[in-house]
Amino acid sequence: MPKRSRAKAWVLLVLILLVAVVGSVAYLVWRQTVPGVQSLTTPPRFVGQKTSFTVVVEARRGNVARVEVRIEQSGKSTPVATKDSGLGRRVEIPVVVDSAALGLREGSATIEVWARDTFWRPIRRDDRAIAGYPVTVDLTPPKVELLASTRYLSPGGSGLVVFRVSGAARTDVLAGATPFPSFAFGPADKGARIALIALPWDYDPATPIQIRASDEAGNTASRGIPAEIRPRKFPKDTIDIKDAFLQAKVPELLPQRPATESLVDGFLVINRDLRKQAEETKRKIGATTADKPLWHGPFTQARNTKVFANFAETRTYMHGGREIDRQIHFGYDLASTRQSPVPASNKGVVVFAEPLTIYGNTVVIDHGLGLQTLYAHLSSTTVKVGDAVEKGQEIARTGSTGLAIGDHLHYEVLVNGTSVTPLEWWDAKWIRDHVGKPLKEAGLPEIAGAEARDEPDDAARSATPRSARRRR
Repeated sequence: MPKRSRAKAWVLLVLILLVAVVGSVAYLVWRQTVPGVQSLTTPPRFVGQKTSFTVVVEARRGNVARVEVRIEQSGKSTPVATKDSGLGRRVEIPVVVDSAALGLREGSATIEVWARDTFWRPIRRDDRAIAGYPVTVDLTPPKVELLASTRYLSPGGSGLVVFRVSGAARTDVLAGATPFPSFAFGPADKGARIALIALPWDYDPATPIQIRASDEAGNTASRGIPAEIRPRKFPKDTIDIKDAFLQAKVPELLPQRPATESLVDGFLVINRDLRKQAEETKRKIGATTADKPLWHGPFTQARNTKVFANFAETRTYMHGGREIDRQIHFGYDLASTRQSPVPASNKGVVVFAEPLTIYGNTVVIDHGLGLQTLYAHLSSTTVKVGDAVEKGQEIARTGSTGLAIGDHLHYEVLVNGTSVTPLEWWDAKWIRDHVGKPLKEAGLPEIAGAEARDEPDDAARSATPRSARRRR
């Protein structure tokens, strides 16, 4: 081979080797510099006596090989959660920080996330800190002070709780498992809060009623509320469902029903499932409320109406001589003449005005502090959501929409979505004793029209509605 050809071959070989070396080095450098595991965690800002959160990490290449969560305070770093098997590219790790067990003190600390991946690199990477989140350790629970409360309560009834809290981010009152929101009330320097509460019609007197408070660190405190629970009996009734009623109502309320399905089966879907949907909707509507009382004085029963069905009435539905269902009727059925005017029973703001399953055309008025009234089976309405209404203002006309047998008004009083007997709110003395008196005892401004008077407490007294037998 000529010398010139050999020289060219050597040059080419050297270039190939050089490219290979440079390429290999570049490849190794690339693998070495590929970013490792990243933290996608949204950490807590505070750590309390026992704080739970989730750490989320993700490998850029390969899978996560190991994750460890530590908490560091005063130079001491302590593992609180570790995971090193069965991991994929993205890993979620539940973490519980038990401050007492870890010996944490109030003050600053850092949540550290350590991790490594399975991606091969020329120089092995051991666990490394991929994120550090500063937190504040707060071990002091809120303080709760009961100032006053309604003394006598009954199943299906309402009451007021007045209290003061310090160091809390969230407060409410629990009647069993049902929470009722609280609202700041009165002069700011008093720091008082109030909550209207309701006991369901089937309330168990052994169930505690308590104020609950929690801070941003998750520390909690509670205070029991003393109350005398007075029993209350509720009526029962039997309703005979006619075929003509089923033929009129089932297709209307259940248009998607297969033609082959029996009318009775369709009725049961309406009376059970759609009724349940309506109750859930009422609870959601209850969350839309003013943070101050909008009502003034007692609520009113629509003029020239009589009661044809009562609150918490157990209804047995019969068809063809056999029982087909049982349900609880909430509210009062008030009847007068066909398409008679429906007045707002007190001042407030309309928060719902549309059809509501079994209730047909429905209007809900918010009176503030979670207190609302519902008007159903309406033939027409004259208000819309957002309208402010006065006591006695016409808002609709009665009708038979929804699962109504005849023309009437279905009327309910609700506290945060829980139905209560309207009798209490129709009674000026009851309002003074059960709402006005706790405010007076706590030294707070009283609600206009609900001022307490110095007179003997008569828990048993209530308004007497104008009643009559049910019309079929």
